[in-house]
Amino acid sequence: MSKVDTAWLRMDSPSNLMMIVGVWIIKPTVSYAQVCQRIQERLLQYPRFGQRVQQDASGASWVLDTDFQIERHVVRETLVVGPKESEQTVLQARLAELAMQALDMRHPLWEFRLIEHYQGGSALMARLHHCIADGLALVAVTQTLVDGGAAPPRGKAKAVPGDATGGDDWLADTLIRPFTEAAVKTLDAVGDGAVSAMEMLIDPQKGLEHGLEKGLASSLELAKMAYHVVRDGAALALMPDDSPTRLKGTPGTRKRVAWCEPIPLDEVKAVGRALNCSINDVLLSCVAGALGSYLKSFGDAIEGKEIRAMVPVNLRPVEDAYQLGNRFGLAPVVLPIGIENPIERVFAVRARMGGMKDSMQPLLAFALLAVAGVLMKPAQDALLSLFSKKTTAVMTNVPGPRHKLKFCGATLEQNLFWVPQSGSVGLGVSILSYGGGVQFSVVSDTMLCPDPQKIVDRFEPEFAKLTLLTLMLPWGK
Repeated sequence: MSKVDTAWLRMDSPSNLMMIVGVWIIKPTVSYAQVCQRIQERLLQYPRFGQRVQQDASGASWVLDTDFQIERHVVRETLVVGPKESEQTVLQARLAELAMQALDMRHPLWEFRLIEHYQGGSALMARLHHCIADGLALVAVTQTLVDGGAAPPRGKAKAVPGDATGGDDWLADTLIRPFTEAAVKTLDAVGDGAVSAMEMLIDPQKGLEHGLEKGLASSLELAKMAYHVVRDGAALALMPDDSPTRLKGTPGTRKRVAWCEPIPLDEVKAVGRALNCSINDVLLSCVAGALGSYLKSFGDAIEGKEIRAMVPVNLRPVEDAYQLGNRFGLAPVVLPIGIENPIERVFAVRARMGGMKDSMQPLLAFALLAVAGVLMKPAQDALLSLFSKKTTAVMTNVPGPRHKLKFCGATLEQNLFWVPQSGSVGLGVSILSYGGGVQFSVVSDTMLCPDPQKIVDRFEPEFAKLTLLTLMLPWGK
């Protein structure tokens, strides 16, 4: 197991388990037998999903699970809905429970749970430990599960145009340019130099060999790299603490999840074009507005306050996603929750995102995770506390296919997921564009945010206010 994946394996705590949790809402109903067959035929083509983790003093390794049983990893469930409850509320409660139930370390660290009858269709819940793969890799894996999904390549292969999943050009065009696009521009600018720099830090001998092969001998390039490393390393180490809010504190051992109905992606794009902002600027502004409005509902003062969210940044080519493992950095994104005017707020977000141009912080965060993977557990915890102490939330923004996919002949209507938080971070925000809509969802620790639906319910109104004010601008002048 790689050093970075080992760090994720050992990051589990009583407050935060390092699992990616998600659910597919599928209509019409699919059967348990269909799901077992599909997962066995497609998912198990990736050897990792038939392997368990074996730990010893030197680290962790992947070994074949000789007692693998599909019934252990694909489980049938029934929702018990009371007379005053909705199916969605009960499903949300069940997902929150599963987010705090550890996977069985004696077997491969993944699980699907099928609710055959849910809102006229089915709900397929998934739990996968982060040590298996990062979000980009798992999106590639789930693409193989849908109808027409391609098998993982046997060797290094490029994405094939016109892929039957319907998500080919969308994935190739946007997942390789995650929403801190500046980080990828940095990778493009320094090219193999960045790879060699990271390899030298993580594995000096291998990094030196790679650097010599690629001719990394330019003193100017090395000086530029050193400058960026020192500058952004200092920025990471000296990050000020977040503004104190009720969303930050000591988490407990229970979680809640919530989501809203999708908003049309075309409307988000239209607002972004009108304001000369990216889709991500618009969505981040709405997130900041929803969080600020939530805090204000309790009478909390928010003027001038900002909170920080750690955002995963992809560091691998999309065609390598099938290889699994974790290859992403973390970028600290500041959300101006104290700006109430939606137009002013979206421009403030745009300015902050522009300020991340040429940042190497995601690469340095990746290196820190690699270093953490070889430390003893107490030292690893101390190192990673750098992020949790200065962060209020973990936030992901994943572009999915533009058209709805099929699974076992049924339509995948909604696709929701939550990434884990670490340390004392108690809030996770997920934004997923899929099937022409943008889905906003939240997972929270109940000690810090007992009812995340109150945050979720403020997202669409914030976007509506931004849209209305955009339409009212004096466009003729």
